[in-house]
Amino acid sequence: MKSLKKLGSLAVGLTFLLISACTSSKKAIYFNDINKAEFTAQLESLEPVIQSNDLLSISVTSLNPEASEVFNSLNSNSVRPTSATNNISNAAGYLVDTEGNIKFPYLGSIQAAGMSKKALQEVIRTEIVKRKLLKDPIVDIRYMNYKVSVLGEVANPAVLTVPNEKITLLEALGLAGDLTIYGSRDNILLIREEDGKKKLNRIDLTSNQIFTSPYYYLKSNDIIYVEPNKTKIANASATRQWLPVILSALSLAVISVDRLTR
Repeated sequence: MKSLKKLGSLAVGLTFLLISACTSSKKAIYFNDINKAEFTAQLESLEPVIQSNDLLSISVTSLNPEASEVFNSLNSNSVRPTSATNNISNAAGYLVDTEGNIKFPYLGSIQAAGMSKKALQEVIRTEIVKRKLLKDPIVDIRYMNYKVSVLGEVANPAVLTVPNEKITLLEALGLAGDLTIYGSRDNILLIREEDGKKKLNRIDLTSNQIFTSPYYYLKSNDIIYVEPNKTKIANASATRQWLPVILSALSLAVISVDRLTR
């Protein structure tokens, strides 16, 4: 029995050695070359452009609450968004259709795709005033599907909904539970759709240049993919190659010991 226990302990030890390896501490630490510095935030072009399938919350207020209420009654094309847990939210919004339009009460079909929120707000406000439906209306528009996806070597891969429509790469990684020890910190992939094209960008979190990068602030529908580093790839390869051999050898040893003890 003692021999069997020793063999079992040996198996555990060998397996552990195969699936663990030393990772360079420099590659595991963020912002290696930073000491004390000051960076200017790259805030330009953060205002997203409305696209088809965007879900918008649009509210209209004025000095006449009763008259304003009719514009806040959702039409038949409004939908209710679902959260990550598939629970239906109480809030509803206007879905931008495949042709880039929304249907707004009393105003009918309005072209929304290709416009910023501010531009669409002005269009709706102008139309309401032009038709003498309200005096001095205030139009507020918010995105209800502003989200980013974090995949790969993070603790909790997820699609993150961003209620304040502003999030940094570091915040997104933090909400996803941060990178695992096997995440490649110097080669993170950011997938961003611009002008109908998906663009791939590489980001190095071990450098302080991240703070001046145009990708420090994320945009809606950005996808972050954290690749596994060489350590994990090597561990996985070594495990596949040697584990069957070791298990076979241990099985043979167990059989031999069992026969000798009979």
